[in-house]
Amino acid sequence: MSTIHTSAVIEDGAVLGENVSVGPFSFIGAQVCIGDDTTVASHVVIEGKTTIGKNNRIFPHAAVGTIPQDLKFDGEDVELIIGDNNTIREFTLLNPGTKGGGSVTKIGNGNLLMGYVHLGHDVILGDNCILANGATLAGHVELGNHVVIGGLTPVHQFVHIGDYAMVGGASALAQDIPPYCLAEGNRANLRGLNLTGLRRQMEREEINALKAAYRELFEQGKPLQEVAQNIFETTTSDKVTKLCEFIKTSKRGIPFIRVKNEDKNNEDNQ
Repeated sequence: MSTIHTSAVIEDGAVLGENVSVGPFSFIGAQVCIGDDTTVASHVVIEGKTTIGKNNRIFPHAAVGTIPQDLKFDGEDVELIIGDNNTIREFTLLNPGTKGGGSVTKIGNGNLLMGYVHLGHDVILGDNCILANGATLAGHVELGNHVVIGGLTPVHQFVHIGDYAMVGGASALAQDIPPYCLAEGNRANLRGLNLTGLRRQMEREEINALKAAYRELFEQGKPLQEVAQNIFETTTSDKVTKLCEFIKTSKRGIPFIRVKNEDKNNEDNQ
């Protein structure tokens, strides 16, 4: 049985599943669909064509499905889709898509969006990601699965971040981060593999293969695309293949400090 506070406003047409809870002074628009066992706390606004799955928790003062922060938006039919088992903390802002970006913002399952997180229009968020307080994703950003974004980190529009990547807090990310990698700084650069995250999910052999590939890609001073293609053609590791595919298809480039051949030779001779 759903529990709706008497001060909440539920517009005609909204669809609420079984055991949905809506707290005081929250607003749910006519095109909203909320799945079973989802909790909407007090002072939450859910608008637009927004579909929310099962067993989500939405905390006070979240704004979900309000129109995109895009001056080109002209009231077209766009939507926001949220999966199951997500935690959406206080003062988060989640916008739907735009006509120019596919018209859909999509959030997967099992994600934690901490306070003041913003997901801009046409963002695609995978499963089991953690976005710490104040992380802000501009339009058209795409995150894979198990991605961690540190607090107060802005991510530039059209950036792509691969599975199991981590971006440190207070960074500013303007380029793509390959899967399994760690980046930080302003502007953010690769610092190595996200070893803490990988050790929680992968066997040692897989991690060792990624370590070897990372060294070859980013620490030998060789042309990145050429190295990625060579490794792609010879590796037997699915994880390494995924890493190389990401690099080969990156549109914004990979932010890393390129080692000059003479510098590498000097290091080898020391």
